[in-house]
Amino acid sequence: MPPMSKIHQHQFTNGLWLIAEPVEGAQSLAMSFLTLGGVACEPSDQQGIAGLLSEMVCRGAGDLDAKAHCDALDQLGVQRSTSPQTTHHHLGAIMISDKLPEALPLLVDMIRRPALEQAALEPTRDLALQALEALEDEPQQKVFYKLRRRHLRDPFGRSSLGVREQLEAIDIKQVKAYWRSTFVPGGSVLAFAGRFDWQVLKDQIEQLLGNWQGEWPEPVAGDEAVRGHEHINADSAQVHIGLAYDAVPEPDEGSILQRAATAVLSGGMSGRLFTQVREKRGLCYSVFASYGGHKRYGVVMGYAGTTTPRAQETLDVLVEELRGISQGVDEDEFHRAIVGMKSRLVMQGESTSARAHAIAADQYVYGHPRSLDQLTAEVDAITIARLNKFVKNNPPGKMTFVTIGPEKLKV
Repeated sequence: MPPMSKIHQHQFTNGLWLIAEPVEGAQSLAMSFLTLGGVACEPSDQQGIAGLLSEMVCRGAGDLDAKAHCDALDQLGVQRSTSPQTTHHHLGAIMISDKLPEALPLLVDMIRRPALEQAALEPTRDLALQALEALEDEPQQKVFYKLRRRHLRDPFGRSSLGVREQLEAIDIKQVKAYWRSTFVPGGSVLAFAGRFDWQVLKDQIEQLLGNWQGEWPEPVAGDEAVRGHEHINADSAQVHIGLAYDAVPEPDEGSILQRAATAVLSGGMSGRLFTQVREKRGLCYSVFASYGGHKRYGVVMGYAGTTTPRAQETLDVLVEELRGISQGVDEDEFHRAIVGMKSRLVMQGESTSARAHAIAADQYVYGHPRSLDQLTAEVDAITIARLNKFVKNNPPGKMTFVTIGPEKLKV
C-alpha cells in the first residue's frame, strides 16, 4: 500500500468543503465533486429529473457548446463521468496533475454554468426512457429497481431511472429550477487525490467557487415503506429472487462488522452463499449479498438467479444461510473475510479516483475523511469474538422480497 500523507481540509465561507489527499509517487490527480442533486432531492412528481440533469451538464457549459466543451476537455486528456447518487450528484474526473489549472474551470462550469438548452432535453429524455425500457431485458437490474423502492422509505428508495409518466412530463424550466435549487455549495464536497500543491489548489478553488452561494436542506425519510413480497409474472425459464433487510447505518461503529459479516456470506467463490447455494446444491447460477451503508440507514440485499424447478428451494436455502450467519462464523471464514477486506483497501490505495471518491463520501457521512491507515486499523481491530458478538446481536430482521418468474414463490 502506498504511503499516505496528511489529508488536507478546508471549508469555505459558503459551506463548500475542500478535501485533498496527496498520494506519493502519483502523476495523476483525481477529482470527486459531490453536490446536492441526487435522486432523494427530486420533487416527488419529477422523479427522473436528477438523471436528466446529470446527462445535460455534459452537453455544453460556460461559454462553450457541447462539442467545444467536450473537445476542450479531451484535448487536456481529462476523463470524466457524471452520475446521480442517492443524495448527491457526482462529477468525477482524472487527469495528469499539470493539466488541473486548465481543466478545473471547464469542470466547474459543468456544475455552476451548464448550458441546459431546450434542444438537449429531448435526446436526453429519449435516452432515459430507453434505459427504463431496457429493464425488461435486464431482470436482475429490475429486481433491485423494484426492491429498493419497496424496502426503503421514500425518497431514499428512488432510482436514477425515474418514473416513465413523470419523465415524459418534465420540461426545461423544471430542469433549470432543479439545478438552481440543488447545485449549491452548502452540503457539497470537492475532493482530490494524487499529486498537487495544496496552497495553489485552495487558491484556485477560492477563485472559481468562493462567490458560489446557496443551501438546500438534506432529504428526510417519508412514510414507512411498503415492504412485503412483490411477484412479477414473467414467461421465462429463469427465476430472479431479490431480498432486503435492515442493517446498521454507515456512521454506526458496527458498520465495519456488518461489512465483515457480508464478506463471510459473499466474499467470492469461498463465501457461504456461493458454497452452500450454488456449489454444494447446484441450485442457481448466480448468488450474492451486499451491504449498503448510508448516512441515515443501512441495508443488506441478496440476489439469486435460478430455474423454475429449483426456485423455491433456492429461496429457502438463501434465507436460511442469511439468517444462519447470526449463529457465528468460524476461523477460516473469518480469516478469508479479513484478507479480502484488506485486499480491497490495497487496490483502493492504488487508485487516485477511488481515494478521491472515498474521502468525499467520508466527509459527507462522517464529517471528516479517513486515511487508508485509519481504514486498515479498523479492519485490524476486528476480532472473531467481536464479529460473532455483532452477528448474534444483529440477526436479519423481517425481509422484503421481489421475485420475477412464471410462478409466485412462498416466502
